[in-house]
Amino acid sequence: MLATLAPVTKPSGKTLDILGTLARLGLAAVWLISGGVKVADLNQTYVAVSAYELLPAGAVSVVASAMPFLELALGALLLAGLGTRLVAALSIVVLLAFIGALLQAWVRGLSIDCGCFGGGGQVAEGETQYPLELARDTAFLLLAVWLVIRPRSLFSADAVFDGRREQPIETR
Repeated sequence: MLATLAPVTKPSGKTLDILGTLARLGLAAVWLISGGVKVADLNQTYVAVSAYELLPAGAVSVVASAMPFLELALGALLLAGLGTRLVAALSIVVLLAFIGALLQAWVRGLSIDCGCFGGGGQVAEGETQYPLELARDTAFLLLAVWLVIRPRSLFSADAVFDGRREQPIETR
């Protein structure tokens, strides 16, 4: 006898808004923490960027100086929910660059700490964590992709500028 399957229901708009809010705030936290740690020690950020051996010395300095502030700006804009789709798209570009840098370091056999949340630079053979770092960055990338596809979320400046008024979440 065949079991009767219950019809699959689509998530409500409110549920999707909640998921969007969690994605937006989660990615904002990533950028704010990452950028904040790097701003606190710009010299270490320089060491981390140079360890990838991708850029000439002059470019390393520019990237190491700008990256933390870019991350903080992305985080602040996502926290406010201002320009969510555009900021998420920029996040995708940055995350793809980070993933590409990690992959090339791994393929080239470099033994480095990614420096994603502070630290960074050369580490002893066998102390790299490339698979874990790539999985983590891929998860962050998926949050950004969600926000490009569906940027709507609760408690966002976008809602105010779009003319939406957010309704309180019903407890029924």
